[in-house]
Amino acid sequence: MPEGCLIRAGYREARYGDAAGRSPAGSLFGEMLFAAAGTSFVVVFTLFVVVTVVLIVLVIRFTFQRAAVARSRWLAEQAELEEDEEEEERGPITALVLAGGGVRGAVQVGMLQVLTEHGFVPDRIYGSSVGAVNGAAFAGDPTRGGVERMTETWTGLTRELVYPQGRLHGPWLYFQQRDSVYANSGLRAVIQEGVAFERLEDAVIPIEVVATSLRDGRERWFTYGPVVDAVLASAAIPAVFPPVEIDGERFIDGGVVDNVPVRRAIDAGATRIVVLLCSSPIYKPPSSKRPVESILNALFISIHARFARDMTQLPPGVEVIVCSGSEEEPRDFDDFSATHELIAQGRKEASEVVLRYGLGRAGAASSTTQPGALDGAGGVVGAVAPGGDGAGVDADGATAVGRDGPEGAAIGVGPDSPDGAATGVEGAEGVNGAGRVGGDTDPSDHPAVPSTHPEPGT
Repeated sequence: MPEGCLIRAGYREARYGDAAGRSPAGSLFGEMLFAAAGTSFVVVFTLFVVVTVVLIVLVIRFTFQRAAVARSRWLAEQAELEEDEEEEERGPITALVLAGGGVRGAVQVGMLQVLTEHGFVPDRIYGSSVGAVNGAAFAGDPTRGGVERMTETWTGLTRELVYPQGRLHGPWLYFQQRDSVYANSGLRAVIQEGVAFERLEDAVIPIEVVATSLRDGRERWFTYGPVVDAVLASAAIPAVFPPVEIDGERFIDGGVVDNVPVRRAIDAGATRIVVLLCSSPIYKPPSSKRPVESILNALFISIHARFARDMTQLPPGVEVIVCSGSEEEPRDFDDFSATHELIAQGRKEASEVVLRYGLGRAGAASSTTQPGALDGAGGVVGAVAPGGDGAGVDADGATAVGRDGPEGAAIGVGPDSPDGAATGVEGAEGVNGAGRVGGDTDPSDHPAVPSTHPEPGT
């Protein structure tokens, strides 16, 4: 066909359709529809593949996460089992708790003399206020020689050494706008001389000391870091010594929040706790003659309530042996004139406790005592030295030991006693005794056990 005829034939097809009667618009629409369907299929298939891949990745990730969590739990359980086995192999943990009590802290030195003479060495030490000072010194050298150096330090203390006075010293200093009446330079020098290590983690026996935070009023436990700053903070008597700043936070005396840190020792796993108090376990507030004395009495009662509460909430299997000082008229916070007498009192009290409860080397008191035993619930069955005035055992499970003096006083909790506590056992001529306390008691069933210290200061 000639070229002109072909052109005219194409024009007719484009305008009127082809020989089969299909219109040009229908053909174009079909082609577009086919192209769109192909494109949609590609998009949907691509999305399907992407979603499938994402789901597979999520499933794999979830599976690995669950496996990691399960593995972590298994490792934690294994670690706990290993710790339990180590503790079983190591045996019971013995903690030494040294309470606050100001200048009466010399009593603890006498107690430590006797304990070291009988070979007593704790696994851990916890101190508050003056207990932190004595505890840090003992933790650095827990030997008879170390305690002898503590004795020399205490017998050399004077008001001028610990509480240095300026030229304008007087009662008006208590009413001025200042952090404290005295500088802590004297106490810092005493601590530096008496402690044989620089950082808490370097102590021969692990030690923890407590202070009170002025940021939120909570207790802060120091387990590492410079020992002098930590102990100085724990012994910073409010208004007497200035707060101690550590890591940008200011701290005062640890006795304000925890004067006898028994609970800290329990939480750390201690099963036998030896408590060295500075005074009688029974606090008798003196009669208030001035409003300020009423305020101080309220403060001291609040401080003592913590120890009383902790003693009524002992868990099963925990044994607490309390070694207390005698009950005397409170002295001025800066009066060191009775240091020798207080050390002698501490020796007398600790000697009786060591004999009754067998602290130190095995068999040290076997010839003079009837050793006590814990029953299945953690209570005391009995431990009494024969023939001592003021010594008594509650037949229903509470044990208490008094010593010679005007009035008997002791603490003890037994699980079988109807009242669960003996607080003030009268002897023929007994006084402030040492009590041995067993756990597994219900706080709601027992009266509060009296506390210990007439003052929270060092």
